[in-house]
Formats: sequence, structure tokens, C-alpha cells
Amino acid sequence: MKPAAQRRLAGFLDGVPIAMLAVDHHSRVVASNVAARSLFGIDPQDRPFVTVLRHPVVVQAVDWVLDPEKNRAPVPDPVLPAPPEGVVTLRANLSADGRDFASEVTVAPLPSEFGRGATVAILDHSVAEEAEQVRRDFVANVSHELKTPLTAMTGFIETLRGPARNDAKARDRFLDIMESEAARMNRLVSDLLSLSRVQAEERRRPSGRVDLPMLLRGVAATMQPSAEAADCMIETLGLDGSLTIPGDADQLVQVFQNLIQNALKYGASGGLVRIVLKRIDHEPLLRGPGWSATVEDRGEGIDDMHLPRLTERFYRIDTHRSRAQGGTGLGLAIVKHIVNRHRGRLRIESRKGEGSRFTVILPEGTKRG
Repeated sequence: MKPAAQRRLAGFLDGVPIAMLAVDHHSRVVASNVAARSLFGIDPQDRPFVTVLRHPVVVQAVDWVLDPEKNRAPVPDPVLPAPPEGVVTLRANLSADGRDFASEVTVAPLPSEFGRGATVAILDHSVAEEAEQVRRDFVANVSHELKTPLTAMTGFIETLRGPARNDAKARDRFLDIMESEAARMNRLVSDLLSLSRVQAEERRRPSGRVDLPMLLRGVAATMQPSAEAADCMIETLGLDGSLTIPGDADQLVQVFQNLIQNALKYGASGGLVRIVLKRIDHEPLLRGPGWSATVEDRGEGIDDMHLPRLTERFYRIDTHRSRAQGGTGLGLAIVKHIVNRHRGRLRIESRKGEGSRFTVILPEGTKRG
């Protein structure tokens, strides 16, 4: 394809709001839009289509559109409307940039002015599905979380208006409890808003740069008063020098503050919280090098049965203790979504009676100073 035609095609694709690729008659990507590059986390230009989207049925559809006489057409999807002649529409569970998602894919011939080829449009359904799931979770979980304190506060108000109207001691005690419950509901609302913001940005890679050792040193210093109050020491390893990686500084601060705060709340009995930064030459989950930042404690540890569910919204190991500590059950869910946005991984390891390790693995950035 001539450069001028390729530029016109790229401009055409950029006007489409969903992820879209164009391939030539050799099934090689000749153009893509911003949404596609964001979805795949790479610039697929000049790459064979099969290396960009490894899904056999989608590849079969592209081959058929490019040469319907030589290749077999995919079986039509009975759930979707029949597409126009020469076009294939199918549902597919795809994997891109380390994320699995449900999608609807439409493969159609290129407009004749651009020569022989095909366009591949990918509609990501996971956004709508997750939004609906979040709505259901919100209604069920928030209603449950708010019902208990609101019922208690209503009872206290009725008591203060009646039997305890002139009882100063009871009034002060009830007002203290009401203040505590109101503060917990305020934290719950704040965490829900934070979770909502994080999820809204989860598919957009951070555009900033972060000095990871400096950020961790700052978080450790900020949490030092809390550690002293818990009679616990914070120890840091590997935080010397400078290391710049792609990231959102505010969100990463939120991640490590949350992890250290949890370690101090539930693991301070061990007397030590350690923060360790290490380089990983090759992390299989990232398919390349990365950096691991681990927050570990020597506390009571967590039973194996709880580990897979720790990042679920509102999941608590000990509901009474968590609420007494001021927890909302959303902290690790927020951590998980922020780490996902950074295309990283969260690893949780713990044994009962031996403490816990929460490791954030992030893709490698530029050179270390």
C-alpha cells in the first residue's frame, strides 16, 4: 500500500471510537487507531495479524474475507444478527496486553480505494459487563454495610430523645459511638468513590513517570508515626538510588500506603514491617523484566482458604476486627485495580502464624540512576 493511501486509511480508522485494525492482502497490519493500540498495549504496525490477535476463529475470518474462494468461512454466530454478504461478525473471548475480555469482532473488506485487504473492528463488552456487575455489587454490599450503623444510630437518636434525654453520661457515650459510625460510613463512601475513579481509568495506561524508590521512601516516612503507635519498626531494603518507571504517582502511593497500613493493623504483633524492592530479570506474567515491591510482616498470617478472595470488594477475614480497626473491605480491591491499570501483578503469600507478603510486580521502566 502506498504511503499516501496508508495515511488516509489511518485517518479513517482514527475516526472510529472502537478498536480497529486494517490488514493488507498478505494479512499484515497496515493501520490501526488509538483505541486498538491502547487495547493491545503495542503499535501493531507492519506485524502479521496472527501475532497481534491470537484467536483461531478471528484469524479464520480474516483469511476468508481476504480470499473467500480459497478459505473456509467461520460458522455464523446464531445469537448475532446476520451480517452483510462478505462480512463476518462473531463473539470471541480475547486476550490482549495481559487482560482477558469478551468481545464482538467484525471483519469486513477494505474499501476498494485502499486495495485488497480487511478491517477488523473489536467491540469490548467487558466494560458494560463489569459496570453492571459493579452496580449489583454496590446495591447488595453497600446496603448491607450501611444498614447496621444506620440502624444503630437511629436507635441511639430515639434513646437520646426519650429515656436518656437528661442522662449526660449516656448521651456522651452514645454520641461517641455515633461519631465513630458516621466516620466509618464516610470512609466507606470515600473508598467507593476512589474505587469508581480507579475502575474508570483502568484501561488507560498511566502517561506519567514515577521514581519508584523515592516514592517508597516517602510512603515509609509517612507511615512512620503509625508504626511507632503500633510499637512496630519499618525496615526498607533496596530503596537506594533512583529508578523511573511508567506510572501514576498518586495511585501508587495509595497502593503502598494501603499495604503498609494493613501490615501495621494486622501484622504489627511481629514487631517488623519490611519493604523490599528487587529487580526481576524475567517475570513470566509480564513476559519480560520488571520490579517487585514487597510489603511483608511477621504477624499472625492468613489462612490459605482466604487468600484467593482477599481482593474481592467487602471481603473480610474477621468482619468484627476489620470494622473495629476502621476497615471498609475495599482497600485491597482498590490496590488490585490500580496494579491492573499499571499492567502489573499483585501476589499474596501468607501462612498462618508466619506473617504475610504482599508483592506488587510492575513492568520495568528506564535505566536506574
